[in-house]
Amino acid sequence: MQHRFTVPLAATATALLLAACGGSPTASSSSDGGDGREDSDLAVAAQETYDRFNGMSGQERTDELVACAEEEGELNVYTSNTDMDDLIDGFSDLYDVEVNNYRANSETVLQRILQEDEAGYYGADIFETNALELGVASQEGLLYPYQSELRESVREEGRLSEDWTASRFNVFVVGWNTDLVPAGEEPTSLEELAEPEWQGKISLEVGDVDWFTAMHDYYVDEQGMGEDEFVDLMTRLASNAQVAKGHTTQGELLSAGQFAVTVSSYSHTIDKAAADGAPVAWRPANGDPVQPLIVRPNGIGLVRTATNPCAAMLFVDYELTGGQEVFAEKFRIGSIESGDDPLAGLEVFPVPEEKLLEDPDTWNQLYEDVLANGQALE
Repeated sequence: MQHRFTVPLAATATALLLAACGGSPTASSSSDGGDGREDSDLAVAAQETYDRFNGMSGQERTDELVACAEEEGELNVYTSNTDMDDLIDGFSDLYDVEVNNYRANSETVLQRILQEDEAGYYGADIFETNALELGVASQEGLLYPYQSELRESVREEGRLSEDWTASRFNVFVVGWNTDLVPAGEEPTSLEELAEPEWQGKISLEVGDVDWFTAMHDYYVDEQGMGEDEFVDLMTRLASNAQVAKGHTTQGELLSAGQFAVTVSSYSHTIDKAAADGAPVAWRPANGDPVQPLIVRPNGIGLVRTATNPCAAMLFVDYELTGGQEVFAEKFRIGSIESGDDPLAGLEVFPVPEEKLLEDPDTWNQLYEDVLANGQALE
């Protein structure tokens, strides 16, 4: 049975609309930043602190930043990162700073920070989430540049904006259930998965507009495929697919054998499941995975009106140092280039974040039209 899907609007449209429609559940009715200071006062004070430490380097910077952060004694983090509790534990082991953590999905956490800014309530020191939502916050003037020697070590794809810095990457991969796809019979391309023999055996995810847009640019701009040819490829792919909502749910269903292949899983979802004993993989035992791998940065930004700017900067430093070990333990791809690079030798292609920010409706609609050819999971 065929169902028509409604792809979630990109955060650019939904969050800005929601921010204009109602106040945050935590926002005060005043416009003084919640501590007796006006927005402009908070911004000036935070900017002066940010600029001071942005201009410093080496041990002197670290020592003074730690002293300042511990004097502030508090940090307020707004995030969509499911590994944030582990990051906070590591940070708290090192520094005498109490961390308050608000976590929700990326759209909700963006909605909250936008609503609070609109209402004149400034609760966040750090905004930590996906690239697209960070881009919206940057467009709205909510973030401030972070500079350090650590940022210079971040992969180029993670330094797309001066206003935020990637701390890790979500990597979209083709994964499979090893009980249903025997060794030596793993898919080698999207074109192969669009063939009739894969009918009903694959899965797409309803919100993967960023993956879809990146694949468009790869095939059309890099490989010279025609627009109609690309849409035909994706339509045939969707016609073979069961369409899931949520990568976690999709990964669980792949492990359970609901379908044989996922076309755009996160690498860490599959790696973690495999480590827990699930029969899943995205790398063949002999040979290369399906390429390109689509890479989307997730990162962290300093909030322009932070009440604890030193602690905010120190936490960014931590995510780019000790936090990288936490990400590795969670099977995520860190943003700092190192000798142990899980993407070494593989073809990667970035999500075109600017294109999605500038024209989300076009890409949402095109992906929705493609997914209309798939089968909804009941």
